[in-house]
Amino acid sequence: MEQTLRQLGELLLGAVPTVILLGLLCGFYTILVHKPLMAVLAERRARTEGAMEKARADIAAAEARTAEYEQQLREARMKVFKNQEARRLAAMQARMDAVAQARARSQAQVKEARASIESDQRDAMTKLEAEAARLASVIVKTVLRPVSAAQGTGVR
Repeated sequence: MEQTLRQLGELLLGAVPTVILLGLLCGFYTILVHKPLMAVLAERRARTEGAMEKARADIAAAEARTAEYEQQLREARMKVFKNQEARRLAAMQARMDAVAQARARSQAQVKEARASIESDQRDAMTKLEAEAARLASVIVKTVLRPVSAAQGTGVR
């Protein structure tokens, strides 16, 4: 057993430089590779998260602009509809004015026509009365002439 312990001691003593080299290698790895790699990964993660946050902010800004554009579009449509309605009302008013003017002209023409008809009627009545008086006088003369002639002949 003593021999085993001695061999084990020699083995451990021979392993000391390997342990020291392994420790140094682990230290150099940590200093030269692990820390810079962790720094690069941390920076990469920060940039990625920053880019994602920026993307979220850009998306929110785009949504806000989209909502603003939609509001402006709705306002523009309402303005167009109001303008169309105003033009329609103006056209309807112009049409109603034209109808009123036409109605007034036609009523004036009707008045003139009635006045003309009444004037023609009075003229016709005057002419008829004059003609009736003339015819009455002719009839009276015609009727009285045979009576006068008959009286002169004695025939009755």
